[in-house]
Amino acid sequence: MCQRAIYPGSFDPITYGHIDLIKRAQEVFSEVIVAVAHNPHKKPLFRVQERVAMLKKATKDIKGVIVDDFDGLVIDYARKKKVSVLIRGLRMISDFEYEFQMALTNRRLAPDIETIFLMPQESFSYLSSKLLKEAASLGADLSSFVPDFIEESLKKKLKRQSLKG
Repeated sequence: MCQRAIYPGSFDPITYGHIDLIKRAQEVFSEVIVAVAHNPHKKPLFRVQERVAMLKKATKDIKGVIVDDFDGLVIDYARKKKVSVLIRGLRMISDFEYEFQMALTNRRLAPDIETIFLMPQESFSYLSSKLLKEAASLGADLSSFVPDFIEESLKKKLKRQSLKG
């Protein structure tokens, strides 16, 4: 088993696809830091603290997982944590171009940090947080995509937003 790795992302919200990748990474690395990005450009539905709390609850039974958050470049965060491996998920071919571009940019900025791509189980390969937020806003049953407490939080948050708008 190798050292530590960081699985960065927005996790807005976490899905069973994310949890699957965390479990896969944990089989390869002794410690996986799941790092929630402060990325205001993505206009997240949940605050960073909410996403961290949801991730902690969703991964509480997975050994060797640490949930944290970071601001700025993931390579700077990795260096601060003394981690030289980033985990990225690839679901569909449409993810590849963006992920490849990001990995090559990170490699250019930080040649000492490697990116490893993992694919989720096929049944989760089409899941995206964006798609789930849309489905939830229309009242869909999300129980096969996210843990119950996340579905509840998601629907509550969307309902509050629609009342404001």
